[in-house]
Amino acid sequence: MATKLATTAIPFEQYFSIDDEACDQRIDAAKQKLGDDLVILGHHYQRNEVFKHADFSGDSLKLSRNAAESDAQYIVFCGVHFMAEVADILSRPDQIAILPDLAAGCSMADMANRVNVDRAWQEMSEVLDPDEMITPITYINSAADLKSFCGKHGGIVCTSTNAPHVLDWAFAQREKVLFFPDQHLGRNTGYKMGIPLEEMVVWDFDKPLGGLTPEALKKAKIILWKGFCSVHQMFQPQQIDNFLEKYPETKVISHPECSFEVCQKSDYVGSTEYIVNTIANSEPNTRWLVGTELNLVNRLHERFQDQGKSVHFMSPTVCMCSTMFRVDPQHLLWVLENLVEGHVVNQVSVDPVTAKEAKLALDRMLALPI
Repeated sequence: MATKLATTAIPFEQYFSIDDEACDQRIDAAKQKLGDDLVILGHHYQRNEVFKHADFSGDSLKLSRNAAESDAQYIVFCGVHFMAEVADILSRPDQIAILPDLAAGCSMADMANRVNVDRAWQEMSEVLDPDEMITPITYINSAADLKSFCGKHGGIVCTSTNAPHVLDWAFAQREKVLFFPDQHLGRNTGYKMGIPLEEMVVWDFDKPLGGLTPEALKKAKIILWKGFCSVHQMFQPQQIDNFLEKYPETKVISHPECSFEVCQKSDYVGSTEYIVNTIANSEPNTRWLVGTELNLVNRLHERFQDQGKSVHFMSPTVCMCSTMFRVDPQHLLWVLENLVEGHVVNQVSVDPVTAKEAKLALDRMLALPI
């Protein structure tokens, strides 16, 4: 379907008052009209009202690769901004990445920006030669310009699944690692690989030299950026203890973005895909306490309750990804009906220089035999 160049796009204001049921019907109709020109991606943390319309579901990297391998011209990513950026970087030039609501960001990704990372690299150079001694690793949950930084400085991207393999690769290049933006994934992964906690230091970007002494920086094996996921930060070890007092047979499974203390008390630690697959492959009539985003946990509870599996959310308070929640049926419908009319709204496009350097870092990861 060719994109028309005439007339003005339909404004979102016309979609405010449409109820979810009407949205469902019109979304289905728009999908039918767009056919193979469209692919909708739904991240695991997406709300059900939107998630059910996805052609593919999963974590961010898997979804971007699904889209790039499809014949679709339009990639509508029901996730957050960095995910749509990765889809744009990995997709073909003729494909267009779209985020239904451009305000859907990631608070963790925002904790490491290019200005602060460039400044940190410069400050480190006052103590040692970072380009000779440090391999930068950015978690895929980061902006394209940080992936570009890693591409430029011989670094790499990681996911929560492949972080151990990526760290192995990084240490084969240089003796130290700068890991951003999530300190918990870096710490949990490093410790699991046998790196002592005292050889992992936290770089506080609000303080000179990250709040570290030159000696601490020289001794460190992993320099962890002071960043975290606001969702996974909510989980606490006491929540596990309290639940096990009531249900001692429970298996605890957590995402590695959770704190070190939570992961140490968990029976299993892994990515969203790992959590889904572990519970799916478990014995019937088992009980699970899960430390990850609420929408996914609720979906798992509903999916496996007929097998007698009880899936519980770790936190006693509601804890969901509020920025991803911005993508609602109304925004999805708005994007799709504009495409039907030949208008592209909310396109996410990474500039060519940034995209080229970011793809270097992504390709280094994708080339690893994992």
